[in-house]
Amino acid sequence: MNSFMQGFTISGGLILAIGAQNAHVLRMGLTRQHVLPTVLICAISDALLIGLGIAGMGALLDKWPHAVQLATWAGAAFLAWYAMNSLRAAFSRRHMNVASKGEAITLLRAVMLILAFTYLNPHAWLDTVVLIGSIGAHLAGSERWIFWLGCITASATWFTLLGFGAARLTPLFAKPASWRILDALVGVGMGALAFSLVH
Repeated sequence: MNSFMQGFTISGGLILAIGAQNAHVLRMGLTRQHVLPTVLICAISDALLIGLGIAGMGALLDKWPHAVQLATWAGAAFLAWYAMNSLRAAFSRRHMNVASKGEAITLLRAVMLILAFTYLNPHAWLDTVVLIGSIGAHLAGSERWIFWLGCITASATWFTLLGFGAARLTPLFAKPASWRILDALVGVGMGALAFSLVH
């Protein structure tokens, strides 16, 4: 149980930070579009990445600095693109409408976006594979997989609450100004994250 709670606490503490992935899950929840597949992909991806880290992939990444650098630039480019789109939306006259779900997004696009936010974000790899994975890898025997179970329980709980709980914020986002503020915050945040990756 100690290993489970250790994994739950560490994973929960890292995942609570509002980043690219969380912002996208929040948006899907607010517009009530493809929430279940979005949440499932996030939870399953965390389980996979943390599992890879515990199995020793974090040590392998340290031996391939060029691959990590390439992934970093790809992630920065994607986040910069998303930041520009968010800032453009923040200053446009068009706005999301919770009642009508705003601009419809296809399931394929929703899946591709959340996969990109997850696997093209070097911070996600550092947090899951390198940081959390390295902690779990130092545990002995079955303890490491109990630790992993605690991690994925925290991840699944958070994404479920974020995705399906976002509906409670619907009254707030009935106002166009709320969407503009959210888009502006997301744009600035993604831009800062992209900048930090390459400097």
